[in-house]
Amino acid sequence: MQTKLAAEFQGTRQGQEAEAILRKCVHCGFCTATCPTYQLLGDELDGPRGRIYLIKQMLEGAPVTRKTQLHLDRCLTCRNCETTCPSGVQYGHLIDIGRELVEARVERPAAEKAARWTLKAGLTSPLFGPAMKLGRLARPLLPAALKDKLPGAAAGDNSRAHKWPTREHRRKVLMLLGCVQPAMMPNINSATARVLDAAGIQTLVADGAGCCGALRTHLSDAEGGLADMRRNIDAWWPLVQGLTSQGRVEALVMNASACGLTVKDYGHALAHDPAYAEKARRVSALTRDVSELLPDLVPALKGKLRTRGSQRLAFHPPCTLQHGQQLRGGIEAHLRELGFDVQLAASESHLCCGSAGTYSVLQPELSNALRDRKLGHLAPIEAQTIISANIGCIQHLQSGTATPVRHWIEVLDAALA
Repeated sequence: MQTKLAAEFQGTRQGQEAEAILRKCVHCGFCTATCPTYQLLGDELDGPRGRIYLIKQMLEGAPVTRKTQLHLDRCLTCRNCETTCPSGVQYGHLIDIGRELVEARVERPAAEKAARWTLKAGLTSPLFGPAMKLGRLARPLLPAALKDKLPGAAAGDNSRAHKWPTREHRRKVLMLLGCVQPAMMPNINSATARVLDAAGIQTLVADGAGCCGALRTHLSDAEGGLADMRRNIDAWWPLVQGLTSQGRVEALVMNASACGLTVKDYGHALAHDPAYAEKARRVSALTRDVSELLPDLVPALKGKLRTRGSQRLAFHPPCTLQHGQQLRGGIEAHLRELGFDVQLAASESHLCCGSAGTYSVLQPELSNALRDRKLGHLAPIEAQTIISANIGCIQHLQSGTATPVRHWIEVLDAALA
């Protein structure tokens, strides 16, 4: 797609990157078939092709309006469109640039600004954990919209959430605990450490690391997202370099696929920063979703599983795993090799569940429609447990069903226990 940048964008980092992405787009429309919001709304401007055109118009100097902002806000950033694009358009990077530029040009209503600020500040705050505890106590009294965001009784047994393995192993990995996961679903992290321990891998944590940067980036706070990335790199670097008594780690392991996708993109995000570019590239190269370790884990765990149970598992692959990281089929195949009964939805297993980070808070109507559509496609499996690979998907799906929703690593950990 030929693009002529307006003077204000010529020579800028965002302008040059966006122009290079836009020039790959041939406006074929294949992307609309896999866009969840286009499927729901049927509006060209609520599909990738329409949003690309809106961003192109802005970069060429056309006026930017609240309507432009609305259509970009409605994007889930699921990146499903990238899997069907014949030209390799990097839509995920383009939509982040578009949102950042629109945010600087269109004033949001006060209520919207307050909500977005609260999400950025609150979800990454040390006070989030205590707030979650208070929220759980008051859960029966909360309105339905807030109650949905607080895991209830169905959200899992956390009795082993803080039972971290203490054995030392020669093989070591570094794990990001995440910003909301330790307070919302703490068992995911400790279950990951226990499964790795059973396979002879020690899990280390860098205390200074926090949010991966996705939260602020997707809320159009690009500089805040970059600051999160730099802080994490600084916290991880001694272990990456082997400069501590614990030795060098062989990988940075992520058990939230959204965080994994973001950290794998650090090299791109910080390529313009001479102080961090090489470190970011190294960190991205070391990053693995925990499912990428399964080829090593399966042989080590086969003789240690005490019970697999007779339950049927329905697997929902998060967009950040199957489209963003392009990891498909591995989790279900390896769990089946270990004796688990795992099935995918017969229809639309590629479509987003509607979680998409803070999207479920900011766009609840669309988000819940996609959640219910996803649960409807999972229902025929008649599973006793739904499993996924990202805390956002797990929490969001759980808000619409009484069937327990777990991280797949928790199910594997329970079979080892």
